[in-house]
Amino acid sequence: MTQPRITPSEVEVAEAAKTLLPNGVALYTLASEDFEVLRISFVFRAGSALQQAPFSASAAANLLAEGTHNMTAREVAEQLDYYGSWYDVNIDRDYAYINFATLSKFFDRTLAVAEEILLRPTFPEEELRTYAAKRRQRLAIDRTKVDVQAREAFARALFGAHHPYGISSDEAEYDRLTRDDVADFHRRFYTAENCFVVCSGRIGEHELQAVGALAAQLPHGEAETAIRFPAPETTHAAFVDHPGAVQSSLRLGRLLFPRQHPDFVGMQVVATALGGYFGSRLMQNLREKHGYTYGVVAAMVNFEREGYFAVAAQVGTDVTQEALQEIYKEIERLRTEPMPEEELALVKNMMTGEMMRILDGPFGIADVTIENILCGTDNTAIGENIRRIRQMTPADVQTLARKYLAKEDLVTVIAGARRPNS
Repeated sequence: MTQPRITPSEVEVAEAAKTLLPNGVALYTLASEDFEVLRISFVFRAGSALQQAPFSASAAANLLAEGTHNMTAREVAEQLDYYGSWYDVNIDRDYAYINFATLSKFFDRTLAVAEEILLRPTFPEEELRTYAAKRRQRLAIDRTKVDVQAREAFARALFGAHHPYGISSDEAEYDRLTRDDVADFHRRFYTAENCFVVCSGRIGEHELQAVGALAAQLPHGEAETAIRFPAPETTHAAFVDHPGAVQSSLRLGRLLFPRQHPDFVGMQVVATALGGYFGSRLMQNLREKHGYTYGVVAAMVNFEREGYFAVAAQVGTDVTQEALQEIYKEIERLRTEPMPEEELALVKNMMTGEMMRILDGPFGIADVTIENILCGTDNTAIGENIRRIRQMTPADVQTLARKYLAKEDLVTVIAGARRPNS
């Protein structure tokens, strides 16, 4: 695989070679002989937004390796450990990501274990109960923290308490989760129709054929109509009382659009200027000038069906209102005053530098490739996004801030010990 070609304003990344398997699974390959390792990523449209039984999506993903028709959980773990292979599972609202990484010399043995995990999981009852008990306890502990309370309240405020992106299920639902719930979710969504595969690293013809043979065994699912989501129901202000908290957790933002929207990249520039790096405006104000916080971030967040802008910070409860006003002030300053050229140049360099860091190696390129596939595009989008960032002017930044960040449109969520004055 050719490494990214970089100039001050241009990035080119090799396209992934695509093979369409007989069962409809798309197999993408990013081959590089420069590395002794390879990674295979199976991406399923099997996120938590699709579940009917609470926590069944995460349980299905996390229990794949906890027992198969031919291997116990211990045998799976021992095999992967013996060959130094890496297995990882991640799940978000929309997708589940199943990753295997191995030295090329142990590829065949690792793929044999991967086949068991992907095609023959059994979701043993005892493993489910252990998993559910641990997750319930962890969630109960997490929900004593103001940042978790603010994050969940912010999702409810943006989307509504019953929207798949806004639901926060009670931890007691873990006790009601059954093996049938988990197995049914797996049967419905871990199918050929819901999957694509990305291979990166030392992928030769043998490896490609073997991964293709595995992916070709993924079963077809039942014909299902697209799951419809209700329209978001946004609440513009929410307060979560946390008696005794020494800090308040703040979340500000609003629903906007997913990554495919023409203004998404421009709003990433706006978010970076506000709180996307250490020298950003909010960091300079809240941390360096006033000492209200150790850190504050601003970002654009992308889901499959929605996207939103968000600011997050934790501040002392005694300065909650003051910090909130400073955040509003910095957003308004971006809307009313053109950004200095020098500051915008720094923001652009920070964003392109971070992209270079991500693209430094085949696995980073694979991650970006996956993101592009999910957005319905390809790796030409990387260079196009860099060009759009480089072309942004102070007037463009101000126009976007004025268009999308009016105070009356913002959702404000506070979790803390006392309700601040309005």
